[in-house]
Amino acid sequence: MSTSTQMLKGVLDGCLLAIIAKGETYGYEMIEKLQSHQLAVVSEGSIYPALMRLQKNNLVSTVMRKSPSGPKRKYYSITEEGMEELARFKELWEGLSEGVTSILA
Repeated sequence: MSTSTQMLKGVLDGCLLAIIAKGETYGYEMIEKLQSHQLAVVSEGSIYPALMRLQKNNLVSTVMRKSPSGPKRKYYSITEEGMEELARFKELWEGLSEGVTSILA
């Protein structure tokens, strides 16, 4: 496993919550959004277990909907608890990011 993949696993939940907070979405769409933000190392094999963990922890809710093409899709929405967790993640990330940037400068 590459260093970038290991680093991303530590922040994947927060990134997924941030994407879902912007509007109801489904798994493959989230992968595309992560990739559009230069996080191409995220695969289906890592995103779906993370989404299951977020659902189990009541940070997201799900609903099955018809797809315009193919089988039904599971759509994710953020819960109030998820919004609170996202706020905590953002605060922790800002501190961590500043510290690492300071060390690397």
